[in-house]
Amino acid sequence: MRLTLVRSATLLVEMGGHRILVDPMLDDAGARPPVENTPNPRRNPLVPLPVPAAEIVRDVEAVIVTHLHKDHFDDTAAELLPGDIPVFCQPEDEGSLSRRGLDARAVQETTEWAGLTIARTGGRHGTGAVAELLAPVSGFVIDDLYIAGDTVWCSEVEEAIVSHQPRVAVVNGSGARFVDSDPIVMTIDDIRRIVARVPTVVVVHLEAENHCIETREQIKEALPDVVVPDDGETLEL
Repeated sequence: MRLTLVRSATLLVEMGGHRILVDPMLDDAGARPPVENTPNPRRNPLVPLPVPAAEIVRDVEAVIVTHLHKDHFDDTAAELLPGDIPVFCQPEDEGSLSRRGLDARAVQETTEWAGLTIARTGGRHGTGAVAELLAPVSGFVIDDLYIAGDTVWCSEVEEAIVSHQPRVAVVNGSGARFVDSDPIVMTIDDIRRIVARVPTVVVVHLEAENHCIETREQIKEALPDVVVPDDGETLEL
């Protein structure tokens, strides 16, 4: 298994001889306004892509979109992705993706593709009313790789780990939040719970959006056993 962190939660996954793009956020740096009601009013994305967007989508055979927030699927991705490759998604997003000219394929529970098993898992994008407002979100398991998506630690995440027993978990860190909310993705304490249950934990979704709080260095210092890749870095796992 090879994982390349592009930026934020955007990943290239190479498994079983296939190349899968996850949560393509391909806009240029500063293309979008700040996330509203957040403490750092800088335009998003905060950092550029490590390589040109056209190079990222080249030779991609499938796409997974965990949900349709702009930092997981943006207009540049919709323009560049070819219409003849499968885009696996949660059922609520199938119509929107299809209208963008993509081969959207909703995953109810599990599906088989190119010798790989893809399962959809649940999550909570925050707590209370904020989580309801930001719903729905999903995670996905590709064979023994768990991509948790935008979620805090919750019963759905615990159930996914128990059910699928992943060898590797990719979790979205940073403790992103609004000025008046609890975190809407995993904090260091949440990630610690994953570390106790999964052999290899990779933390992404860092330092690329204005509402992200916890940094790479903070996570490395608090959790020395996790893997925290830089943008553009490839991991052999």
